[in-house]
Amino acid sequence: MAGALTGGGGSGAGEEPVAESGATVRWVRGGEAFADGRYRRAHTWFFDGGIEVPASSSPAVVPLPLSDLAALDPEEAFVAALSSCHMPWFLSLAARRGFVVDRHEDRATGVLGRDGAGRTAMTAVTLRPEVAFAPGRGPGEEEFRELHGAAHRECFLADSVRTEVRREARRTGG
Repeated sequence: MAGALTGGGGSGAGEEPVAESGATVRWVRGGEAFADGRYRRAHTWFFDGGIEVPASSSPAVVPLPLSDLAALDPEEAFVAALSSCHMPWFLSLAARRGFVVDRHEDRATGVLGRDGAGRTAMTAVTLRPEVAFAPGRGPGEEEFRELHGAAHRECFLADSVRTEVRREARRTGG
């Protein structure tokens, strides 16, 4: 259902929604104990198009072996979602200005800490996109930074969270 246009239902803010996204998250006990709290947190995310993603609580939050180190955890997904929203906006804006991007790689990180109310929260996400342009087809340094600022302003996920989203962009080539 990701990206499906909707014709009603409201967003809760008094406006009609632009799109509706969905996922199915499934956990099955599988016969292990439960009430003692020593059950595995591994589960599966299902998305449109048939993709299945092994998921689990983070081993930083729920210790191994109750978490699955090889699976995607919600904190990693949160960081990746913000990066994955920023990147296509950056590519689109660069293309509109006639620049040619050969490669975009972001080694984004998130910090799980305490918020102002003392609750555990993702307090900051730092995007570190490294962008390579075709020779002679990239912006100057100031315009490069402005493109990342514009991409950040366009990313509706960054606008949807209270986490501080930082950008430390670096360009190579071009």
